[in-house]
Amino acid sequence: MRVLWRGMDRISGARMRKSFLLRIGAELWDELNRWAHDELRSVNGQIEFVLREAVGRRKGRGKGIAARGGRPEAVDDKPGKRAR
Repeated sequence: MRVLWRGMDRISGARMRKSFLLRIGAELWDELNRWAHDELRSVNGQIEFVLREAVGRRKGRGKGIAARGGRPEAVDDKPGKRAR
């Protein structure tokens, strides 16, 4: 039996992750797949990245939550604009 301690698996020290089923349309999947491929991520990693960024912005952290595998956004020459 594994004992959990503050969101960590005490045996391996790895962060616990919640698995769930997500149903999305084929067109959205294709777009996420292309985006993930462009940024050298898996689709799952891309979805997690996008959600982490959205949660960070909602909490007022500006550019999102810096966490596993996240990369800073490219910035345009003009202040306040992001490169696409």
